[in-house]
Amino acid sequence: MTKILVADDEADLEILIRQKFRKQIRDNQYEFVFAQNGIDALEKLLEHPDVAIILSDINMPEMDGLTLLTKSSETSPLTKTVMVSAYGDMENIRIAMNRGAFDFVTKPVNFEDLELTMQKTIQHVNQLRATLQAIKENNILRMYVDANVLNFMGTKEYEHSLNNNETVDATVAFIDICGFTSISETESPDTVVQLLNRYFDVMVKEIIAQGGMVDKFIGDCIMAVFRGEYHLDRALDTALAIRLKIDDLPDIGSFMPKVSIGINSGEMVSGNIGSHSLRRLDYTVIGDTVNTAQRLQSAAGIGQILVNEDCYIKISHAFNCRKVGEINLKNKSKPMIVYEVLN
Repeated sequence: MTKILVADDEADLEILIRQKFRKQIRDNQYEFVFAQNGIDALEKLLEHPDVAIILSDINMPEMDGLTLLTKSSETSPLTKTVMVSAYGDMENIRIAMNRGAFDFVTKPVNFEDLELTMQKTIQHVNQLRATLQAIKENNILRMYVDANVLNFMGTKEYEHSLNNNETVDATVAFIDICGFTSISETESPDTVVQLLNRYFDVMVKEIIAQGGMVDKFIGDCIMAVFRGEYHLDRALDTALAIRLKIDDLPDIGSFMPKVSIGINSGEMVSGNIGSHSLRRLDYTVIGDTVNTAQRLQSAAGIGQILVNEDCYIKISHAFNCRKVGEINLKNKSKPMIVYEVLN
């Protein structure tokens, strides 16, 4: 239902409008609110902030329609005004349009023309409201979705690739805050969330600085993906920087913030994973490379950054590493040779 404010001092206008638009009123398309002058109209606007359009005369007592037009534009910028007046000379039309009127209809009123004008105005207001809502939703969405994903969602390729996936060569890192769950036993939920967000903020800044993408937050762990040139090197630089920054944070009682990190590089499947029926998708990466990175993180001790032998061969010339040896990773049939990245 569209709410319409009619500002006019003609006593019989309300009856006439209710007669001419009785079907639309009965079908709940229109709801009319009536005011006798500009001051009354401003008061009605405060009572009915959901008014979509104003139909206003120019010549009214106490406050004329042109003054109302200026003041209503200031208080209700999304509400559009159609001037309905016998003073349809060019000067009044120009003044009205310059003050923000959406359209101008002259008296005596042709109600067919008036309704077409109303429909056009309502459509414009609905578009404005939809745009504003989209901006609000987009700003909220930016708090939940990585900026790189949002940028990709804006491309033409994304529109045609909801069901598609691709195999990419990339690096994935799982970065876990060691022993953080113990805080929830001694601290209030508010404190737990604030601390977790503080630690995540430190970590995410380093991921973004190296061109990485935060894939998801998993409890007190971050999954990050690095693509493009030197993706493995950039992931390791990120891990080293995060470890240093987290180590510098103050202790919270007996809790000393530390991280354990698992990193793996290679082929993985990138695409939209989820339920189309629920209209809930995650743009993510999956595959054995990803699983191995998560298993390496689970095996990492406090402050450790672990990689497998394939990664070690690729980065041994640039990073100082220590061989940990063969370890059994969960759901892996064979032991894996693992290295710790020191610096």
